[in-house]
Amino acid sequence: MKERAEAGCSIRIAVGDADSANVRQRGREEKFGHGIESRCRLALMHYQPLCATSGIELRTHDTTLYNSIYRADDQMLVNAHMWGVNAYGAPVWHLRRTRDGGLFDTYAESFDAVWRTAQPVER
Repeated sequence: MKERAEAGCSIRIAVGDADSANVRQRGREEKFGHGIESRCRLALMHYQPLCATSGIELRTHDTTLYNSIYRADDQMLVNAHMWGVNAYGAPVWHLRRTRDGGLFDTYAESFDAVWRTAQPVER
């Protein structure tokens, strides 16, 4: 990611706030205990050094964890979270933007809405 950012790519990473009620609730729903909180903290630990790189932004959010979105240009992977199912057992959809206003744009707009509420992480 650092190499891509240094080449001009804009990278935004949003991670659930490990201390938020919504992350704790998701852990209870997955019957994963404190695993979700631990995964959020571990992700921050690994991503935080990237904050020093121009073009990489890292934020935490306290919204409900409905899905995980991994996007590159006009393609994205969406890991749909399902009640009572760990993320690894839930479906992953590979979406491509083929027209304006489609499913791809709906997920992109959802990410943007969460991003606007998220708090920047400092290095």
